[in-house]
Amino acid sequence: MIITEDAVLREFRRIPGVGIQISKDLWNLGFRSVIELKNQNPEELYQKHCLIQGGKVDRCMLYVFRCAVYFATEPEPDKEKLKWWYWKDTI
Repeated sequence: MIITEDAVLREFRRIPGVGIQISKDLWNLGFRSVIELKNQNPEELYQKHCLIQGGKVDRCMLYVFRCAVYFATEPEPDKEKLKWWYWKDTI
């Protein structure tokens, strides 16, 4: 069975906070399914994304990556933790 890019991008958009552009960003990072995000390091994803983009990317992207990894990893996610802003840095 061949999985198309469009199908993968649609699957990524099931992740809270992930729309069309971020689904493409996940594709460009080399992911081909939500399950591949399981137990990934969001900080490493963010750093790799910055490299691909050619410079610093808004830190909110890190928060979305944290949320996406949580979504992929946790079988019964807490609804509050499915909001990307839950994953903001604390001071």
